[in-house]
Amino acid sequence: MNRPRTIAVKPIITLIALAALIVACMSAPVCAMASGRAAAAAADTIVAGDAGTRHATPVDDIDQSAGDSGQSAAPIAGPVPNVIITNFTYGDGSVPAGGKFDLGFSFQNKGSVAVQNMVISVDGGDGLTIAGGTNTFYVPQLAAGATQSQTVPMQALIDAKSGAQAVVVSFRYEYVDAGQRSSNSVDEKISVPVSQPDRFQINDPVIPDDAQNGQESTITLAYVNKGKGDISNVEATMDGKGFDTVSKTQYLGNVASGGSGTIAYAFTPTDSGDLDAKITVTYEDSDGQQKTKEFPVKLTVAEPAPAMDDTAADVQDEQPGTPVWLLPTVAAVAIVAIVVIVVLVKRHRKKKRSAMDEQWDDWQDDQDGGDTPEAQGHASDTPAADDTDRQAPTEVIAPQPGERS
Repeated sequence: MNRPRTIAVKPIITLIALAALIVACMSAPVCAMASGRAAAAAADTIVAGDAGTRHATPVDDIDQSAGDSGQSAAPIAGPVPNVIITNFTYGDGSVPAGGKFDLGFSFQNKGSVAVQNMVISVDGGDGLTIAGGTNTFYVPQLAAGATQSQTVPMQALIDAKSGAQAVVVSFRYEYVDAGQRSSNSVDEKISVPVSQPDRFQINDPVIPDDAQNGQESTITLAYVNKGKGDISNVEATMDGKGFDTVSKTQYLGNVASGGSGTIAYAFTPTDSGDLDAKITVTYEDSDGQQKTKEFPVKLTVAEPAPAMDDTAADVQDEQPGTPVWLLPTVAAVAIVAIVVIVVLVKRHRKKKRSAMDEQWDDWQDDQDGGDTPEAQGHASDTPAADDTDRQAPTEVIAPQPGERS
């Protein structure tokens, strides 16, 4: 009878476990190497920021000789190169409105790498403009730490406001860092002072013609601001001797562009004769500079008027005034007189015309009755002519029957 075979299971399980342990020990270095390579790749990643800024993640304690590949980690990018204006000129003092000037400025590359393909543009804003040419310039390359200058012809506008006018200078450029090309832009501002010309006009004083000692008089000065800028803190002072005034100093305040007014001084002379005084006007122009204008005043003061006699004044006061009803009454009487005169003239003319008509009728009757014996009798009564003057005899014709006798 055959005996059954016994299989040894325990030694086989032991061998399988041992083989698995050996495989696990052999795969551990490979996993560690893969993990190191992944970390190096993550450290070499470049993240892009605003205006071309590059940032690199630092890597600490990376074994450059790790692995069997023999490759080193990628270089870390440096800071973004900045270009700034280090100096600028526009001339001496301030630029007058409407005036031309040359704006010169120097710029420097403050980065550690060179910049390339630089484009520079200049913007004068509302108060300044380019006086011919272009406002854009090209620079092929500017090395790290290098400085370059540029001049731009400009002009202040005629209606520019007084004060600092901003000029914006923009730089746009490219650079290569850590084997990668990037771009960046920088805006720089500079200020150019602009001033409006002082056109604050003050006319000569107008003095009184009849100044008298003890009587108040007035001196006036007219002013107008013809400039584009405002005038501020206007103040006037009258100095001298021989007169009194309530306030020798007057504060007029600010005068806007195009504004006008009058400075008036009321004074009372205390002495007779020649009076010498001086009016001083101070103000600040649109640039804040204090200005002063002086006006001499010369006038002759008459003696005071003689005092009026009190008796004459009393008599004059006692004289009655004109009654209110007198004027209408005089007007009515005048109208009645005119009407009466017109009526009388008409009646006189009418009587005269009637008298002339009666005389005409009498004369006509005399002409018609010239052949009557009375007429002949009158004719015979006329004196005879001189004998020396021989006249022809007059023939009398007797009236015919039926005719008027």
